[in-house]
Amino acid sequence: MLDELFARYEQLGLAGDLAFERMQHEYTDAVQCKRGCTDCCHALFGLFPIEAAFLRDRFAKLDPALQQEVLKRADQAEEQLTKFQAMMNEAHADDPGMQAYAMARERIRCPLLNDQGDCDLYAHRPVTCRIYGIPTTVQGAGRTCWKAVFEAGKSYPAFNVDRLHRELYQMSRSVLELGGQPDLDRAALLVHMSAALKAPLENLLRGEFGPETK
Repeated sequence: MLDELFARYEQLGLAGDLAFERMQHEYTDAVQCKRGCTDCCHALFGLFPIEAAFLRDRFAKLDPALQQEVLKRADQAEEQLTKFQAMMNEAHADDPGMQAYAMARERIRCPLLNDQGDCDLYAHRPVTCRIYGIPTTVQGAGRTCWKAVFEAGKSYPAFNVDRLHRELYQMSRSVLELGGQPDLDRAALLVHMSAALKAPLENLLRGEFGPETK
């Protein structure tokens, strides 16, 4: 059952890849993504339980020495994230809008980003990473990477992130049900990458995530 859920999740990743490749082909000059650019690797975003479990499963298959290097970076990322969250809670405790704005601007290195500027789990990276750099829509609002050069006021095809999130949520409910978690609404909780990599897979399947984004 878990393998079936992971296979369904991988199909979402392929859909993200196809959307990116299509935009890159049709709007070559506008899409600025290239090897060595790591802007997306410093952006803050959370993982749905299905994503966290899948990444943890694939991470466990890496060479043990490489896993230890990644986990060291995960500790550093968690320390930075803890400081950022404390600052945000103090400065914008009653302003969710400013909290969202601050999180969008904050940059913390993903623990999977190695010193050569490559992702140590690139083939299994989250869908968010795969569509970074092309136009997306979130709650009806258009977004894209600040480095992209899409013309303001011009209409472009956009990847529907809300639809993606609905699918990830439903898959996450199935993951938690499989793990014996009675509160399936925990499927809406998002997990930071560092926490996902450090938690045992069994904990993620039960909805025991450690530090969460919300």
